[in-house]
Amino acid sequence: MAATTHTVSNQVPPLVGYDVFAADQALTEAVRRHVPDELLTEIRDELGELGRAAGSAQAQAWGVQANENPPKLRTHDRYGHRIDEVEFHPAWHRLLGHAVGAGLTDAWGRPGGHVRRAAGFLVWTQAEAGHGCPLSMTHAAVPALRTDPALAAEWEPLLTSRVYEQELRPAARKAGVLFGMGMTEKQGGTDVRSNTTRAEPLSAPGEYLLTGHKWFCSAPMSDAFLVLAQAPGGLTCFLLPRVLPDGTRNTFAIQRLKDKLGNRSNASSEVEFDGTWARRVGEEGHGVRTIIGMVAATRLDCVVGSAALMRQAVAQAIHHCTYRRAFGGVLVEKPLMRNVLADLALESEAATVLALRLAAAYDAGTEPERAFLRIAVPTAKYWVTKRCTPMVGEALECLGGNGYVEESSMPRLLREAPLNSIWEGSGNVQALDVLRALQREPLALNAFLQEVGRARGADHRLDRAITDLLTELADLDGIEARARRLVERMALVLQGSLLVRWAPPEVADAFCASRLGGDRCAAFGTLPHSLDLASVVERARPVER
Repeated sequence: MAATTHTVSNQVPPLVGYDVFAADQALTEAVRRHVPDELLTEIRDELGELGRAAGSAQAQAWGVQANENPPKLRTHDRYGHRIDEVEFHPAWHRLLGHAVGAGLTDAWGRPGGHVRRAAGFLVWTQAEAGHGCPLSMTHAAVPALRTDPALAAEWEPLLTSRVYEQELRPAARKAGVLFGMGMTEKQGGTDVRSNTTRAEPLSAPGEYLLTGHKWFCSAPMSDAFLVLAQAPGGLTCFLLPRVLPDGTRNTFAIQRLKDKLGNRSNASSEVEFDGTWARRVGEEGHGVRTIIGMVAATRLDCVVGSAALMRQAVAQAIHHCTYRRAFGGVLVEKPLMRNVLADLALESEAATVLALRLAAAYDAGTEPERAFLRIAVPTAKYWVTKRCTPMVGEALECLGGNGYVEESSMPRLLREAPLNSIWEGSGNVQALDVLRALQREPLALNAFLQEVGRARGADHRLDRAITDLLTELADLDGIEARARRLVERMALVLQGSLLVRWAPPEVADAFCASRLGGDRCAAFGTLPHSLDLASVVERARPVER
């Protein structure tokens, strides 16, 4: 082909070499809002360093490589010995090592720890989302282990370490470890009370042998796992190490790795236990109560992870439309495209603001904030994760055919988008969890209503939505069948209240008009034309300010 027929023009430069944190106004403002003044400079510097790394060409290349070279299972060594190891591409280890070194498993013991860690997780996983799974489980294991002070003293310093060591060795000989989790089984899935894995007590206090299977065990290369099994006293939580203190391998037979829609860089597996040694965490029969702290923390990470996918998708879409020309001008200046981009930006900012508000509640640690989290976490997990997939799909469409090819990174975002809605309980599980909290924990509802009530009087559409929500909460007829409807309204009212209080007027106005007002359509790009859409898009443009 003659070179003159292949002149390249009107192509968009890659979004690379930028500070992912500094270029996100909604996130930088949330961090400023929620951390103590005396820590702000330190945290900004920390997140800026992470943001520049996440936006670098190197981190983007690692993300591509880790997904193009998924993990491989090695069940046996060359001599026939069972080893059950998972082999990862070096890019995976570089991503995970950078994340651990940046403190993304260390939130529980430092001031402002949850906000700075959530912001860092949101920034860094925009480079690659799959390795967020072991980061999340390692971070989330801390509250479960704290039910047993001796176990917490032994393991927590390793969980929160900033040293990443990939080799399997006894935990006492490592400077840092990763944790996984094994709850679901073939016959039960989310219904963990139907688990059949057995735990037989040994003579030593707190020690058991486990026999059974786990249908989904993510990150099986981890150093230890929190698992549920049926002890004589009922469903119980256990800590299961991969390597025993004497250096021998615990029985942990990885049967296969899951072939998944997305999350390709991360290993998810089926495992079998056969006389596998474990230590009890908490009391027998209190397994769900013990592990629920871990579940709540990983659910919050589902919200943060979805917010990260949303932010990267909208950043790519606005960046593309800022440079791409069509029909006599750049796309971002076309009224209909601007409407689409503004609508996407609203969804992204609402998710970010909500995620950081939940992280701040963890940092506060007061009883009212804990009560607020009891309802707000499953509400946010239901709604934000569910909005992620259609939003990322619409952002991909903004790039047209250029977004449909793998080189754009948009297909990887789209494949990843449904995961957080499924992981740690799908939509129905979250909605029913909210109902349980409403029915059994009046302090939780009171804390939720106090939170949304802080914005009352600032926007008439929000005020009307709050009134309608109160009416719906008072109606118990068919409450389970309409749980999704109720939780969606709760999430939108909560997001609206936060934006009215903290976002610029043009953002809050557009959100209330399109999500809480009467003029609401199903598709993105259907905002009222009279809104200040140009300012909404400009605010979300991925440039440092």
